[in-house]
Amino acid sequence: MSGPDGNDGGLAVSLRGVTKVYGNGVAGLGPLDLNIRSGEFVSLLGPSGCGKSSALRIIAGLSEPTTGEAYVTARHESRTQHRIGFVFQEPTLMPWASVRGNVRLPLDIAGLPHHDAIARVDQALAQVGLADFAEVYPRELSGGMKMRVSLARALVTDPDILLMDEPFAALDEITRFRLNNDLLTLWRGLRKTVVFVTHSVFESVYLSQRVLVMTSRPGRIAREFRIAASEPRGEDFRTSPDYASYCRDVSAALAKASDSEGVR
Repeated sequence: MSGPDGNDGGLAVSLRGVTKVYGNGVAGLGPLDLNIRSGEFVSLLGPSGCGKSSALRIIAGLSEPTTGEAYVTARHESRTQHRIGFVFQEPTLMPWASVRGNVRLPLDIAGLPHHDAIARVDQALAQVGLADFAEVYPRELSGGMKMRVSLARALVTDPDILLMDEPFAALDEITRFRLNNDLLTLWRGLRKTVVFVTHSVFESVYLSQRVLVMTSRPGRIAREFRIAASEPRGEDFRTSPDYASYCRDVSAALAKASDSEGVR
């Protein structure tokens, strides 16, 4: 998928009138209009079943929209592969492979020479704090470490866009906070475009430059919030009056959007 006019104007993702109707005839998404600029961190927040994951899969090219158009523009137009990295809710690691083997998988599929793959894997593991765990197997890892492996596997191809589908939902609060902080550090350093799906108001406000609140199925954008917090964000922001105020406003918008009668 390429830019609609050959000139993206700084857009990384553009959805225009996108809908998704499932095989059983249920309208799951849209019409959805969405623009995300290169380097943005945007969260999609909405009730279960509103089409957040479907939107990610359409952006990734894993699913076709029923109607409408989806455009994804690479930062480097000469690149035709590996523009998108995807982190799923479950780490989906191969139990018989080491951390290194799991992270190397996309490079093996792409046929990257062994020497080049080693360097890329080492870099990705260092980025997520797992350099000392390269030869460990998934059964020896905590839930948070498994998710770090999944993130490294998404980063190893150096994608322009990182799609994350509730990656921290199953983790305890302390681990989730730590991974939120680490993800922001990575984003600031790499400046990739991140589209993050979550059910958590608190997580969306903490991480994002923009929070897009979606309606109940079929999912549409009900409200947009720009989170104007100084960088780098940390515990000072998480405990600040501004953070609490944003969370209240986003929570109220989510409650209204979840009420199907309130958005028609």
